[in-house]
Amino acid sequence: MTEKRPFGLPSARLIAIAATAGILAGAVAVYVTNMGSGNAGEVAGGACEGAVKRAATVNELSKGEVAAMSGVDRPRPISNLVFKDAAKGEGAPDLTMADFAGKTVLLNLWATWCVPCREEMPALNTLQHEMGGKDFEVVAINIDTGGDQKPKNFLADNGVDALGFYRDSSMGVFNALKKEGLAFGLPVSLLFDDKGCLIGSMNGPAEWASEDAKKLVNGVKAPI
Repeated sequence: MTEKRPFGLPSARLIAIAATAGILAGAVAVYVTNMGSGNAGEVAGGACEGAVKRAATVNELSKGEVAAMSGVDRPRPISNLVFKDAAKGEGAPDLTMADFAGKTVLLNLWATWCVPCREEMPALNTLQHEMGGKDFEVVAINIDTGGDQKPKNFLADNGVDALGFYRDSSMGVFNALKKEGLAFGLPVSLLFDDKGCLIGSMNGPAEWASEDAKKLVNGVKAPI
C-alpha cells in the first residue's frame, strides 16, 4: 500500500507536485526580477539580537510534521515584504511585517495552482482558529496573478474562514524571498518573532494543525 501523507496525497506524488510548483513559481519569479520590485530584504540590526535564541528554539522544536522548518543562522527583519489586505477591496493600503509588530507570525505563500498549497490551507486555517490572537497570526499571502476572485472563491469553497485574505498579485513578495535565498517554490513558510525578525524558514507543505506545529508555535512565542 502506498504510504499517505497527512494531506491525502502519496508522498512521492506530493514531492513531484511540489517540485513542479517550484519550477512554475521560479519561472514567474525570473520575470518579476527582470521587471523589478519594490520588495527588498534588510540587513540584521540590533533589534534582532534576542532572536538568536528563538531561532535555536525553532531547531529544537522542528520535529515530526514540521521537521522541515529550520532556524535561520542570521535572524533579521524583512519588513519590506509588501502585500495587500484584499478583503478591504481596491485602494487598500500596503501592508508590511511592521503592521504585525507584537505578534509572532507564520507567514505562508500560496497559490491556487499549487496543489500542495491547496492541500495545506485547511490545516493553516485550523492553526489560526486554535492559536490565532493578539500574540500570534497565520499570515497566508496568495500570489496568484490577475484578479482576486479565483483565490477568494477557493477560500470560500473550502471553508477557510479564519485566515485573512492577503494578496500580492505582482509576485513581488516571492521574488524578494527568492533573492534572500528563502523561496525555491511553493508553498513557502516563514516564522517571524514579535519584533518582526525572521527566525525560521521552510519550503514545502506541512501539517500545520498537528501537535508538532502547535508545540513549535508555543515555543517560539514564549517569553525568553
